Amino acid sequence: MIKCENILKKYSDRTVLSIPQLEIKSGESVCLTGANGSGKSTLLKIIAGVIPFEGKLEAQGSILYMPQKSLCFDMSVLSNVTYSLSGKKKDKEEIAFEALKKVGLEALYKKNASGLSGGEAARLSLARLLVHECDILLLDEPTGAVDIEGTEIIENAVKSFVKENKCTLITATHSPLQAKRMSDRVIMLEKGEKVEDSSPEELLIAPKTDFGKKFVDMWRY
Repeated sequence: MIKCENILKKYSDRTVLSIPQLEIKSGESVCLTGANGSGKSTLLKIIAGVIPFEGKLEAQGSILYMPQKSLCFDMSVLSNVTYSLSGKKKDKEEIAFEALKKVGLEALYKKNASGLSGGEAARLSLARLLVHECDILLLDEPTGAVDIEGTEIIENAVKSFVKENKCTLITATHSPLQAKRMSDRVIMLEKGEKVEDSSPEELLIAPKTDFGKKFVDMWRY
């Protein structure tokens, strides 16, 4: 369960997020959508606990957070996944290799991660999360730098992880179409405020606001 009350985030005099009330139930799959600068990433960072804010937030359970910018350490792809695991080396490597298989990177396990493409780096970032359990999974534009094939791999891996862990999923995405594939609820933000909150089908067919209509229409053509 996630509850937000009177959430406010400012940078100097500029308000980047203002959410009077928002509740996300345990086990829900929710997508945050909207234009650049709408507040999607800021809301995820607040829930993840990585930036200060005004207001009240309740987030029950453990949280895994994948930021928008993928981070790869200067070591092998496999070591990037094992470094956060405890236990015997062989056991850690087996767990990490299985995670790499889920994101289609098992053939690159010996490669230095600093040489990965943007899409491969995104998949590696996801693999680092897949070796852990959580109650809440936060993904910020997980396929922003990924091609069509990579997008399908990431989406399938995420959906499988969520099903196995029965966790809450919140994904930030520009794409209402991805929201339809990944969630049962879509929250649209505009200039830091919540302007739409519905099922993906309702958003695509009948947005309630002028901004929502304009935003969805851009994805139809």
